[in-house]
Amino acid sequence: MAHGYPEKTSSLLEKRGVKPGDRVVIRRDDGLEVEGILLPRYEIEPQDIVILKLKNGYNIGLRADRIVSIEKKSGGERIEQPGTPAPLLEGELPRPERRVHVIGTGGTIASRIDYETGAVKPYIDAEELIQAIPEAASYAAITAEELFSVLSENMSPEYWEKLVDTIARRIREGYDGIVVAHGTDTMAYTAAALSFAFHRGLPVPIALVGAQRSSDRPSSDSAFNFTAAVLVASRAPFAEVVVVMHGSLSDTYALAHRGTRVRKMHSSRRDAFQSINTLPLAKVWPEEGRIEMLRDDYRRRGAEELVVDNGFDRKVALIKHYPGPVEEIIDSLVDRGFHGIVIEGTGFGHVSDKAIESIRRAISEGIPVVVATQTVFGRVNLNVYSTGRKMLRAGVIPADDMLAETAYVKLSWVLARTRDPVEVRRLMESNLAGEKGERQSIRYYPSWYHGRL
Repeated sequence: MAHGYPEKTSSLLEKRGVKPGDRVVIRRDDGLEVEGILLPRYEIEPQDIVILKLKNGYNIGLRADRIVSIEKKSGGERIEQPGTPAPLLEGELPRPERRVHVIGTGGTIASRIDYETGAVKPYIDAEELIQAIPEAASYAAITAEELFSVLSENMSPEYWEKLVDTIARRIREGYDGIVVAHGTDTMAYTAAALSFAFHRGLPVPIALVGAQRSSDRPSSDSAFNFTAAVLVASRAPFAEVVVVMHGSLSDTYALAHRGTRVRKMHSSRRDAFQSINTLPLAKVWPEEGRIEMLRDDYRRRGAEELVVDNGFDRKVALIKHYPGPVEEIIDSLVDRGFHGIVIEGTGFGHVSDKAIESIRRAISEGIPVVVATQTVFGRVNLNVYSTGRKMLRAGVIPADDMLAETAYVKLSWVLARTRDPVEVRRLMESNLAGEKGERQSIRYYPSWYHGRL
C-alpha cells in the first residue's frame, strides 16, 4: 500500500504518474470530471476510494473502479495549503498600544484535518494561529505561547491549575488582556475554573475562545471568534472571565458570556454557546471594533489588584440522576473515597428515595452532596414536593440556578480549600463569581437571545 491506498489503487495512481500533493483531473465512467489535489487515503475510508481536495477547500471521494482517466496538471502542491499562515513581516501591521497575550491549549480553533485519518486533530500552535488571523493584530500587539495542545475532552484539574498559574504570570507582566484558545466541548468547565481562581481580584479580561470548525475548512469560524476575543481582551471595559463565540450563524456579531453562566447548547452550530438564565455580558462586532455592554453588573477593568486562588480537588464527581440504580453509583463513590458529589437531579432537583438513603450515608461520612437541576433552565427548589424536603433533611446543598458543570467546578475548588462541612456549605451557598442569579428565569427557545439583544 502507498499513501494509505491498497495495491490495486496504488498501481492505478503509479501508472498515471501521480502521487499525493499533485493537482489532477479525474474523469469518471459517467462523464463526471473533477479537478483537485490528490490526498492520502483516510485510514477509516473504504480502500477503493480516491480522495481529492477541491478548489473550494472541501474533500470528496471517488471510487477507483469507476475512474476512466487521471491527468496530472501540476505536481508537489502543499496538501495543507488552505489555512496555512503566512509569516508576518516586521512593520507589516500596526502596533497598537494595548498588549494581549494568547495562550494556546489546543482544540478545534488550533486544529486542522489530518489527511491520514480524515479526523480533526491539534496542529496549529498559538504563534501560527495569530499569524493565520492577522486582522486581530489591529486591536492589540499580540504575543503567544502554546501551553499545551490537547483536545478539550482531555482537560482535567491539573491543566486548569497550570493555566491559572500561566495567566497570573502574564497579567503580572503587564498585559492588558488574556486570550485562551480552547476546545469548545469543555470550555465552560475551564471558564468556571478560571472564574473561581480569580474571583477575588482580576484587573483585566480573560477571554476563552474556540471554534466549531477547524481553521482549514471553508466554513471555519476560527478567525471571526479569535478576532472578537482579542477585541474583548484589549478593549472591553470589564475585568472578568468570559467565553467569546459567535452570536449568530453568520459573521455579524459575537457574544461575551460570563464564565460561570455559559453552556455549549449545540454540537456543531456556530452560535452553540448561550448564557443560561441570564443575558451575556456584551455583544461584540469584531469587524467594526465595537463592544456593546448588555449588563452593568460587571467588574471594572483596572479596579482590582490581581489575587489568585488556585487549586482544585481531584476527588469530586458529577453524576446524573436517571430511572435506575443511582444509589449504587453514590455508594461506590463513597467507598472509593471521593471528597464531594454533585448530582443533576430531575426537575426541581429531585432524586429517588433509594438515592436519598445513599446521599444520607455520604453526608454522614463527611462528603458534601450538591444538587443541581438537569433541566438547564430554571433553578433547584427542594421545598415544593416531599421528595425535596427529604433531601434537605438528609443534608444536601441546593445549587439554586447554578449550572451543573459550574457547581462541579466550584465544589472542586471549595474542597481544595476546606473540608469542614459548615464552611463548604457557606461557600457553595455564596455567590462568588456571578455563578448565581436572582430568582427569575428567561424562557428558553432556540436562539432565544436573537430577539432580545
